[in-house]
Amino acid sequence: MQNFLRFLLVVFTAVPAVWGQVRKIEAIDVVNDSKTIPIRVSANSTELNALALQAFSTHGRFRLLASGYAYDIKFSLVTATQVRVDITKGSAGTPFASEVATGANERQALLRAADIAVEKTNGVGLKGYFTARIAMIGERTGKKEIYTSDLFFREVKQVTHDNALALMPRWSPDGSKIIYTSFYRSGFPDIFVIDLASSRRDTFVSFKGTNQGARFSPNGQQVAMVLSGEGTPEIYVANAQGRSVSRKTRSDAVKSSPCFSPDGSRIVFSSEPGPQLYVIPVAGGTAQRVTSGLSNYCAEPDWSRADPNKIAFTFRVGRNYQIAVLDLAKRTSEQVSKAKFDGVEPSWLPDGRHLVYTARTATESRICILDTESGKSTPISPVSFGSTMQANVWSR
Repeated sequence: MQNFLRFLLVVFTAVPAVWGQVRKIEAIDVVNDSKTIPIRVSANSTELNALALQAFSTHGRFRLLASGYAYDIKFSLVTATQVRVDITKGSAGTPFASEVATGANERQALLRAADIAVEKTNGVGLKGYFTARIAMIGERTGKKEIYTSDLFFREVKQVTHDNALALMPRWSPDGSKIIYTSFYRSGFPDIFVIDLASSRRDTFVSFKGTNQGARFSPNGQQVAMVLSGEGTPEIYVANAQGRSVSRKTRSDAVKSSPCFSPDGSRIVFSSEPGPQLYVIPVAGGTAQRVTSGLSNYCAEPDWSRADPNKIAFTFRVGRNYQIAVLDLAKRTSEQVSKAKFDGVEPSWLPDGRHLVYTARTATESRICILDTESGKSTPISPVSFGSTMQANVWSR
C-alpha cells in the first residue's frame, strides 16, 4: 500500500493544476518580424482551407498575411486522396514549387502537402510536423480513457472503453501499438499494450506493486518502465514482449517518466529529491544528474528525436509550472513556455522545434502546440471535447 500511495503521488503531482486565479487557456502569439516568414495560405474547398489555416497558424516560423507575403501557398484537391500544393514567390507570383501529396483521405493529403510547403519555404531546414498523430487521455465520457487523433482533432478515435483510470499512453515507433498504464483489471496499476489494427489488448507486465511509465525504445525492441515490486519504484528495461526484465537503478528515491535517447543507448528519468532529471546508460551504470539549476522541481522529460542534445521537461516556477528545454551540449536549461496558466507534459514534434503539451488551469485542461523558440502557443484540442492531457506524439 505504501508503494501504491507513492505511485499516486508521483503521477498526480507530475500533472499539477493552478491554485489561484482561474485563467482561460488561449493562444499566445509572439511575433518577431525578423524571424518569421510572411505567407498567404488558401485551399479550393472550405474544409481544406480551414484545416490549412489552422495548421499554419500553429507554426512559429510563419506569419499568415493577406498581403505583403513572401510566399503564396495554394492547395487544390485533385482526387479524394490527393492534394496539390502550388507555391509562388513574392508579389510577382513567380512559380517556386508544385507537388502532389497523397494520403488516406483528403485531410491527410492536405496535411502532407502542407508539410511539403513547410519544408520548401522555412529556410532553416525544419521538417514538417502537420501529419503527426497523438495518443492522449481524454475525459469526454467522464472517465480517463485513451484516444488517438490527428494533430488538429479532425479524426479522433476512442481506443479504450475501460471505465477505469488510464494513464500515460505511449506509441510504438511504427505507430501500430500503444503501451499504457491502467487500473481496469486488478484495481492496481498494470501495464498493457493495445494493437490498434485489431484492438487486441495484452498485459505487458503485472508484477506486485506498481507498474507504470512504460515507453518503447526508438527501434521498438525494448521498453523502459517503473516497477516497485522490489520496494522503491525503480527503472527497469524489458524486451518488446515484456520479458527479460532488467533493473537499471538502485536507490531509495522515487523515480518516474523514463524516456530513451534517440539512439536508444541512454534513458533520462525523473527522480526524487526534487525531483530532478538523471540520465543512465541502458547497459547499466551510475545515473548522472543533467539539469542545471533552473528549478528544484524538474520532471516529465521527453528526449527530442530530431536533436539528441534537447530534452524538454516540466519545471516549477513559484506556484506554477512551465516547460523548459535542457541543452545537453551547452549544459543549460531555458524556459520556453510563457503562459500564465500551467504548462506540463511536453512531447516533441518531429521538427525538433515545436512540441505538444498540456495547458491547465483550475477548471480546464487542453492540449496545445508550443514553439520552443518564440513561446508561441496554440490550443489544438477543442473546448467542446472536454479535458485532454498526457499527449504523446507519433510521426513517420
